[in-house]
Amino acid sequence: MTHITSQEMSETEMMLSGYGLTFAEFIYRMPDYKNVLNSFSWQLFDLAPDYPKLFKFIEFWQENIEGPLHHVRFSHRKMIAPGEWRNCVGEFTVH
Repeated sequence: MTHITSQEMSETEMMLSGYGLTFAEFIYRMPDYKNVLNSFSWQLFDLAPDYPKLFKFIEFWQENIEGPLHHVRFSHRKMIAPGEWRNCVGEFTVH
């Protein structure tokens, strides 16, 4: 059995595998003006409750971006829950 990474899956396959849309707003201090805050928005499919992609991006930010983070606010929503999707074999129209 081969392991498929999220980069190899379509968005639909990711949603059916439990991924949800994660939106994060990064508030950070400007490198040259420490009293000025700026924001950066980011969204990607990620797995709750561990959020591996979000925390990897936060680590990347802290190691490579000069603007220090003030705070990060994020929300997560599963686009397809297990009870909302089902395979339909046929459809009947009633007049």
